[in-house]
Amino acid sequence: MSKNIYISADYDVNSGDRNVVEELYKWDESQRHSLEFTDMAKVAKGSVANDSDCRICDLKNEFNNQINKASVVIFVVGDKTASRISGSACNRVCRQQSECLCTPYKQNTNGQKLCKVQNTVVVGPNDDVGPINVFSYLKHEFKQAEKKNKTIIVVYNSVNKQPNWLPDYLKPYENRAFPFWTYNAVGNRVGNYQSVKDALGI
Repeated sequence: MSKNIYISADYDVNSGDRNVVEELYKWDESQRHSLEFTDMAKVAKGSVANDSDCRICDLKNEFNNQINKASVVIFVVGDKTASRISGSACNRVCRQQSECLCTPYKQNTNGQKLCKVQNTVVVGPNDDVGPINVFSYLKHEFKQAEKKNKTIIVVYNSVNKQPNWLPDYLKPYENRAFPFWTYNAVGNRVGNYQSVKDALGI
């Protein structure tokens, strides 16, 4: 059975949690495993991220759209997750457009530009999480998944439970969070395939 899964993780090259995502991809591609999925978080052709004027709010809107297409959202929690603030620099929520500057995605060397959002609106209870907010990208993804009643799975990038790694917004899932890694019979660290499969209901 194949599922549309959205994987939320810290993709920092040096200290992020890409290793967990890469292991999930291996399972998807392996003939030995029955875990098949489409990662809805994967940057697709035509993504706003490829636009030279892509802003924080543009990315958050895209996250919303991709999460809406998923049935399950997996949150990978590493030792740096709680301290990540990328995506939280938008101050349009409390200021006029003319007072706000932001840096287009991956354009730090080119400096800041004037905010391009002319008008903001109050979102309703059934709407997506508004993209004009001070949430980090990771927290925004969680808020959208929660609001849209997605199945939420939380895994630690560790062989042990690490409740101290959980950001505040994931604390309610502490009892359900589990280590992504385990040791096999010969002492090698491997992905905890059965636990992930069980959590997915496959």
